[in-house]
This record gives sequence, C-alpha cells and structure tokens, in this order.
Amino acid sequence: MVGFLLTGSAVAQTQKVPMVKLPHLQKYLNSTSDTTYIINFWATWCKPCIEELPNFEALQKQYAGQPVQVVLVSMDFAKDLEKKVVPFVTRHKLQSRVFLLDEPDQNAWIDLVDPSWSGAIPATLFVNNARKQRLFVEKPITLAQLQDYMTSKFSKTP
Repeated sequence: MVGFLLTGSAVAQTQKVPMVKLPHLQKYLNSTSDTTYIINFWATWCKPCIEELPNFEALQKQYAGQPVQVVLVSMDFAKDLEKKVVPFVTRHKLQSRVFLLDEPDQNAWIDLVDPSWSGAIPATLFVNNARKQRLFVEKPITLAQLQDYMTSKFSKTP
C-alpha cells in the first residue's frame, strides 16, 4: 500500500510534455482570442535558457487568472524527450505549458515565428493578435524586463 501511495505521488508530480508539430505551435501564433501568449523557445542544453526559465514561471504565477499564458517550447531533439526534457521539467517543477517542437528543419517554420529571428535561443515571442500586439526578443530576459514588456506593451489600456 505504501509503495502504491509513493508511486501515485511521484506520477502526479511528473508533467506531461507532448511532442508536437508546427500546427500545434500555430494555434498560439495565430490565435484570435484576447489572450497574450508569451512563447519562449529554449533547450535543456542552453545555459541562458535555463537561467531565465524561473522568470517565466514567476510571470505565469503573477498573471494567474488573467488572459496571459506562458508557453515553453523545447527545441531539444525529439529523441531526448523522455531522457532529458521530461526529467528536466519535473526536476525544475515547471508549471507553465511545455511542449517539444518536433520540426527539425528550422528554415521551414522559423519565419512564421518572426522574420527577424536568426534561430538563436533563448528567444521569446509576445503575441496578442486580437489587439494586434507583437514583440520578439532574441536574448535572455530578466523578470523585470518581462514585467516591463507586459505593462508597457501588452496592457489593455493604450
């Protein structure tokens, strides 16, 4: 009985990380709802990416209950999903939505995120299509910068 309880507890703590294709990402890029999506592109092997992840988690908590959604898009290889990405997400207790984008040919989709994107990570797209607001940042972001972008560029009042 104790083994069952411990196993159940461990399973509840593991976040599912789906592997998705481009159409799944496009749901966020092209959403017409009045939700601001903060889409961060990162990888388990990218030190600046890992260092900034707590900032996105803090922002997600700060905007809980509001039409703001943090989406963490892992750029790891598909073969590393179970052995690297899922354990990383679990170990760091990430609460934001996380998925691994299984699109190896970046040239086929990178311009859809932002034409100015060189492909380097970390990279973050802020988008609210209902209000025609969009901002792309191709560098690490601090929590203060995230909060500033949200209040100065993505607040509902102009």
